[in-house]
Amino acid sequence: MITSGPTRQYLDPVRYLSNASSGRMGAALATAALELGHEVVVISGPVQIDYPPRAHVVPVVSTDDMLEASQEWFKKCDGAIGAAAPCDYMPRFVESQKIAKTGAPLTLELIETPDVVATLGQTKLPGQWVVGFALETEDRRFRATVKLEKKHCDLIVSNGPSAIDSLDNHVELLDAAGDVVASVHGSKQQVADVLLDHIQQRLIGRVSGTKAPG
Repeated sequence: MITSGPTRQYLDPVRYLSNASSGRMGAALATAALELGHEVVVISGPVQIDYPPRAHVVPVVSTDDMLEASQEWFKKCDGAIGAAAPCDYMPRFVESQKIAKTGAPLTLELIETPDVVATLGQTKLPGQWVVGFALETEDRRFRATVKLEKKHCDLIVSNGPSAIDSLDNHVELLDAAGDVVASVHGSKQQVADVLLDHIQQRLIGRVSGTKAPG
């Protein structure tokens, strides 16, 4: 199972909080997993890109939607890759009508949304695995290591803001001990291929007792 794309948290019927995540990394990971012979479910927020035809795509809108769908599908999957960029905050109150301009400042009270990857990491069963993504603007490796432990991930991918809505990516893959096991720079498909190779060898092969195909 792969989570992908952004989520939206509505302020009123027409306005929402979100980010510029394109879903390209999730699509590339889905392609790489399919090429290795796996069945793939993509839990995707609103995106403009196309996912591989052989992937089963579950569309969602809000972070709560993504969490609910991810929890349901994770029960049927061997592992999860959290490549989505869910909105971290939502308004405490959602207005039922469009907020009108008054000429005065508007104050929004925001609260945190649930953490999808952390929830999956905390509830995974023996044999299941979770790979997270950590997008940070500073202290990337340190913050990724903190998230790795906090979210109970088996591996975590560290990248920066240049990855958002880009064709390329530059990532570091950290193992459960926080050690960098790969540094990859290239197109998102090239990066995804390398990441899936490591996931296949370190997690899927570990569980199944088989080596990675090819």
